[in-house]
Order: sequence, then C-alpha cells, then structure tokens
Amino acid sequence: MNDEGYMALALVEARAAAEKGEVPVGAIVVCGSVVVSRAHNLRESNHDPLAHAEILAIRSAAAHLERWRLFDCTLYVTLEPCPMCAGAVVNARLERLVFAAADPRAGAVGSIMDIPRNARLNHRAEIRSGVCADESAAMLKAFFAKRR
Repeated sequence: MNDEGYMALALVEARAAAEKGEVPVGAIVVCGSVVVSRAHNLRESNHDPLAHAEILAIRSAAAHLERWRLFDCTLYVTLEPCPMCAGAVVNARLERLVFAAADPRAGAVGSIMDIPRNARLNHRAEIRSGVCADESAAMLKAFFAKRR
C-alpha cells in the first residue's frame, strides 16, 4: 500500500473521532507494511490533554512492538502535529512522518516551527505533507462549522 492508502486508514480514525464529538484527527503507525496501531483523538472522552491521536498511536505501536525506538516505522496523521506530538515523533525515533492537512495555528512540522527536522535534536524524521490534505481539511472544517 502507498502513502495515500495508509492515510485513508488514518482518515477512518478521524471520522471515528468526529462521531464521538472529538476533533477529527486520526493516526496510524506502520512498520514495514504492517499497520501496528490505530488511534484517534480522545481528549474529551478521556478528559486527558495528552490524548492526541499521534500520542495514542505511538504508545500503542511501542507496546505492540515491545520497544520504544520506532526507527523503522512511519506515523500517518490527518493533521500536522502540534509541538507535543512533533516532539514525540523525535523521541520515538520514527523514521517517517506523513501528514495530511497543515495546521497554520499550531503545527510544529513546518507551520509555526519544525521540530522533526531540527538539526539540533538527536533525531530527524523524513517528512511528507499534503497527503489527502483536502479530505482532511474538509472534515475539520465541517466539524468546527457544526460546533459554532
């Protein structure tokens, strides 16, 4: 499967988040060609400010693989990660990060800063952005339009 195919799985997770009243962000972690974890935002459901899709997917992947270094894995996420999640990409030593829509207000992978490619950090991830961006952005727009 290619990046677009894996992102389609992350978008399924984003839709599941929206159905729960969560901001529609979904994430999956792929190791080799195997999806090792899937997650979506659960901040409201879990009353947990750290329950971003990326954090949940990375934790689940590490538990599944029984290691915290995910050097041979790719994180797919439907929205550009925030500083916390971008830092988790670095700390988990993820090989790649693929995201859909940019987040000009809080994105930390090129929008307001660029944590995973910062040369001063001990690890840098390969980045691909804009994969299925229109679909992800439309889902986010529709979600927030309903809430207003």
